[in-house]
Amino acid sequence: MDPSAALRTGPSAGSRPGESPPATGQAPSASLGTSPSLVLRTSFAADEPQGPFDGAQDRLFDGDEVEVPISALEHYSYCPRQCALIHVEQVFEENLFTVRGRLAHERIDAADKDIARGVPVQRSIPLWSERLRLRGKADLVEFRPEGPYPVEYKVGRRVRRHADLQLCAQALCLEEMLGVPVDKGAVFYHAVRRRYEVAIDEPLRARTLEAVEAVRAMLREQRLPPAPDDARCPNCSLVNACLPTAVGEPTRLRGLQGSVFQVYDDEEGGDA
Repeated sequence: MDPSAALRTGPSAGSRPGESPPATGQAPSASLGTSPSLVLRTSFAADEPQGPFDGAQDRLFDGDEVEVPISALEHYSYCPRQCALIHVEQVFEENLFTVRGRLAHERIDAADKDIARGVPVQRSIPLWSERLRLRGKADLVEFRPEGPYPVEYKVGRRVRRHADLQLCAQALCLEEMLGVPVDKGAVFYHAVRRRYEVAIDEPLRARTLEAVEAVRAMLREQRLPPAPDDARCPNCSLVNACLPTAVGEPTRLRGLQGSVFQVYDDEEGGDA
């Protein structure tokens, strides 16, 4: 079966991966890979949570094991505190960074000139791995003759390999869902209008799995790591929520806390 055909349909809204969809009079969805019961959802009910945080805690802590959002891996690689602010504290700030990113994603299809011609292409594909307890979305997957080729879209320039972990997690999900190997993919950076091809090799897979477990532990413990207060902070979209300069200096933080929280002794006639 053409792997891309399995990604065009999904079960009725309200069903979960691994469950049979409710009877609606429609034909059942195509199965994926070697797991006949595993089907891909591409549509959602109007009242079903779709935002970044709507119902997030219910999904993250569904069942015995904590689910890890694929997008959290890049956040964690860049800064564990940023990851926790987004996925533990549920912090989101609309600012220059987020607006620029949203506008770039709206225009990115026109900017990506390297999309393969003559092969099936699917966009905004929901992904998951039951084995790794991952969930997320792929911006684009090209179904080339040699196998699925995921492409992750980013706004800025390539700085280190943070996005590679997110891309690798998408490849791991595709391998489980479709039962075929995914050996490479690409990250497209809008600022330079080009793709960087990434080999999904064993070292990258090992780094990704390590990050998955680190994020899972943070989500399970609901832990907020300390602020790094370094060169990463000025370009972080959450710098105003994080306040790295204040919380990164314990002495200054204690002084600020003392000026905000002042205790009055009732025996001295003070107000509580």
